Amino acid sequence: MRANRSIFRAHAAALSLLIGASTAVAQDRSDDVTADKSVVIPAFEIIAFDLLLSNYNRRFSGSSDYDVSAASMRRNLHGPWVVDNDPFKINQFAHPYQGALYHGAARSAGLNYWESAALTFAGSAWWEITGEKTPPSRNDQIASGIAGSLLGEPLFRMAHLLLSHDGGVPYVWREWGAAAISPGLGLNRLMFGSRFDAAFSDHDPAYHGRLRIGTNHATEQAVGTSTKFKPNELELDYALDYGLPGKPDYSYRRPFDYFNFRAVVSSANGIQNLAAGGLLVGTDYSLGDMHRGIWGLYANYDYLAPQLYHISATSLSLGTTGQWWLPLDVAVQATGLAGIGYAAASTAHGVADDRDYHYGTAPRLGLAWRLTASDRASADISAQKYFLGRVANRSAGRDDISRIDTALTWRVTGRHAIGMKYVWSHRSASYPVIGDRRQTLATAGIFYTLLGEDGFGVVDWRAPPVH
Repeated sequence: MRANRSIFRAHAAALSLLIGASTAVAQDRSDDVTADKSVVIPAFEIIAFDLLLSNYNRRFSGSSDYDVSAASMRRNLHGPWVVDNDPFKINQFAHPYQGALYHGAARSAGLNYWESAALTFAGSAWWEITGEKTPPSRNDQIASGIAGSLLGEPLFRMAHLLLSHDGGVPYVWREWGAAAISPGLGLNRLMFGSRFDAAFSDHDPAYHGRLRIGTNHATEQAVGTSTKFKPNELELDYALDYGLPGKPDYSYRRPFDYFNFRAVVSSANGIQNLAAGGLLVGTDYSLGDMHRGIWGLYANYDYLAPQLYHISATSLSLGTTGQWWLPLDVAVQATGLAGIGYAAASTAHGVADDRDYHYGTAPRLGLAWRLTASDRASADISAQKYFLGRVANRSAGRDDISRIDTALTWRVTGRHAIGMKYVWSHRSASYPVIGDRRQTLATAGIFYTLLGEDGFGVVDWRAPPVH
């Protein structure tokens, strides 16, 4: 009981320091509006969330890691930061999502991207010092404090998009949906109504979303040291491209005015893919009358977990996204990225436990390409390549991981389409103790696809024909 009181006093003392940055009225230069915003509200929400989560884990996790005291907080505040090896899904999925909750709380209280990212980073450090008695972790700080914002910003904008675009869905359902996508936004709208609505405008982006439901069957498998494998799986796959280039009067002055998001859930492996990335700093360009694009510095969070392996990366890349018009109403949309990040990789369901993985600096290559024909059909190819351990920390081992995802989709009527896809995943790894390992998985599937609109997201800026 005495330890609990000391924890509450420590949190209260820190909160009193934050109250100096009280609610303010500020000019949002990106939107040219005077908007209400607050630092105190999301700071209080982050501290309260961390306190509740720490005490919940203390009660139900069965681990002594959450037996926090004033002494452990002082030790963490002054002690060294380490690299921990908590279970992969905790470190690489749960921590980024925790950071996304921080970011969403800050954004929905009127703070801009950079302010929200700073508060997310501070909130992650607060958890590392006060949420657990174990030494603070550098890799968790990257996952929660940096990847959390890279995931949280798309979630916030997706929730805002759902609220501001009718789509034939009753508003009450859109409110619930927005709260599910970005809980911080839902909470602050519940408590403060429209108080912070003027702080953000999406500027009506061009976007393309689709939901795919279907089944996959393994056509090639070399599972290596994985101990579990299911050749057939059901899959739910959602993707959104937001801020597609070419729309007149849409600019890219703010981080993530362009982003892409994808989430894949599988009956065989749970969360199989979660990817969020966008233009952090950049601008648009045009090449003649038939090409529009954007280029600059992109930021990405990737979590990829087919049945063979896990990899997660937080990275920065130079890249470009563009659309080309070709004859016969054919259009090509493409994104190319090359960069470097901090990544972790492991064998899925391996002979060792879920803590058997390593971190390292990882160059990353990414390519996405879509060919559309008169809003009737599309062919999609995306590829990712990670080179973990090639640059730094080579003594821990190396992982070269490749993923190629192809799909052919045919629109039947309205927003309804059918499609086929083929996915190839490969891992080539080498470790000092256990030697080399190779894993390959190829799957083919058939899907029903619900399109976000009657087409495939092609932006038509061309002048109408003269008759």
